[in-house]
Amino acid sequence: MDEANQTEVGETSTASRKVITLEPKLVIKKGISTLGFVFRLFAVFGTIGSALAMGTTQESVVSLTQLVLLKAKYSDLPTLMFFVVANAVAGGYLVLSLPVSIFHIISTKAKTSRIILLAIDTVMLALVSCGASAATATVYLAHEGNTTANWPPICQQFGGFCERISGSLIGSFCGVILLMLVVINSGISLSRH
Repeated sequence: MDEANQTEVGETSTASRKVITLEPKLVIKKGISTLGFVFRLFAVFGTIGSALAMGTTQESVVSLTQLVLLKAKYSDLPTLMFFVVANAVAGGYLVLSLPVSIFHIISTKAKTSRIILLAIDTVMLALVSCGASAATATVYLAHEGNTTANWPPICQQFGGFCERISGSLIGSFCGVILLMLVVINSGISLSRH
């Protein structure tokens, strides 16, 4: 036979092949930790985006009847300042907690750091929801006014200002929902230990 046309048949050995199998419980734990990281990452965008949108909001309008320059800034209202601070603090915390969340994906047996994160996550959830709720009352008054207290709505004059503060509320409430999911996810993760 011609040696050029022959093909060599190799041996397959089960000793040379390594099959890696993951336990179903480990896969579930890693999946829960990964989901917690994703929730945490999206909550960063919601809280920091809301703080930036509200913190950079201002509008100036010239009153045609009195020829006066009217200004509206978020810093004129204490509830909106609290909103910015609450979202900035929560966003900063969430950014700093991302490496710990990555550590939880790698090491599923970490329990103490999960408990600490759960406690601080709960505090941040309360902080952001308080800030968003307080700002919601102010934004409602800006849109609707209060005839009993003789407070006229300002959104007729400051349309851009009102659109911007309303949009930042939406982002903040999305952050609240995501923080709720982070807390629930952390509780589920701790219950599996």
